[in-house]
Amino acid sequence: MIYFIFFLSGCINPFAPKLDEDNISDGNFLNSQKKIDGVFNNFQYAYSFKDTTIYGKLLSEDFTFSYRDYDRGIDYSWGRDDEMRVSYGLFSNSERLDLVWNNIISVTEDSTNIVRSFNLTVTFNPSDIIYVDGRVNLTLRKNSEDDWLITRWIDESNY
Repeated sequence: MIYFIFFLSGCINPFAPKLDEDNISDGNFLNSQKKIDGVFNNFQYAYSFKDTTIYGKLLSEDFTFSYRDYDRGIDYSWGRDDEMRVSYGLFSNSERLDLVWNNIISVTEDSTNIVRSFNLTVTFNPSDIIYVDGRVNLTLRKNSEDDWLITRWIDESNY
């Protein structure tokens, strides 16, 4: 009996396959924000995992979000604290968020302003799904650690 247990302990458990470590860099799924791609990858990660801590690390202290309410013909803006509150509400009240970054439409030579298209699927429940296609117009700035942060987000979606 002991030989049988010893034999089984050496077998690979098909219900617990080995972790594919080739796709993991240092156990960290986040990217460095020293490059612009890292900002977009971390943004997508924050939405996918509904992680306000990661999302908050993308925004500068003087961050401003702006969007246009086309039905009323009014522009709205708010700061970082309100953005974190709104994002927390979205993250808490949705079952799933799927953000896909598409092509960069324009970028300044110094990468401080980027316009990029995106697709966002917000699943509140299986019968309440919202699809948003739009563009973000982001202004970025490097902080003292040489990381890029978003200082202004103008939502150019038609939603």
